[in-house]
Amino acid sequence: MTKSDEPITIKKYANRRLYNTGTSTYVTLEDLAAMVKEGENFVVYDAKTNDDITRSVLAQIIFEQESKQGQNLLPINFLRQLIHFYGDSMQMLVPRYLEASLDSLTREQEKFRSGMAQAFGMGNFGVMEDQIRRNMEMFERTFAMFTPFATAHKNDDPSKPQKPGGGGEIDDLKKQMEEIQKRLDRMGDKDKA
Repeated sequence: MTKSDEPITIKKYANRRLYNTGTSTYVTLEDLAAMVKEGENFVVYDAKTNDDITRSVLAQIIFEQESKQGQNLLPINFLRQLIHFYGDSMQMLVPRYLEASLDSLTREQEKFRSGMAQAFGMGNFGVMEDQIRRNMEMFERTFAMFTPFATAHKNDDPSKPQKPGGGGEIDDLKKQMEEIQKRLDRMGDKDKA
């Protein structure tokens, strides 16, 4: 089937079955996940009400992928922070910020992959460190855009001082990256032995 500009229509029936009207076949969430990975665009409609339920089906695909062992892309801290934004005045900015961040990551993906291959292939982690550092700088610049709003957020733990500009999240990310680097260094040491 050739890809077109028109999205494929998927109907979801009361029995939770998904029907691909383009191929006239029933599909699973796994099939829809594969379609996303292949770049195929689709919309999902409730067969009874004809409501667009694409967002909830995509969220369900993410939930299923997250529940698989070793498939976690969404850290618990990220999920908590995301939940925190629901109903917040910042809620309208979050989707655009996340889209911009993922677009940037997608653009840098090939450079990052080749850097990873070089780093692991030659036992040199410098290339990967540079890429991680550039990505962290980009995220810090993006977070800095929200600095005027950072003081509006309440500090969840009063015993911890709140840094201006919401630096706590960035510090957490830096710590996580340092832990990853330490693990990679240990893996590299094992390979040398």
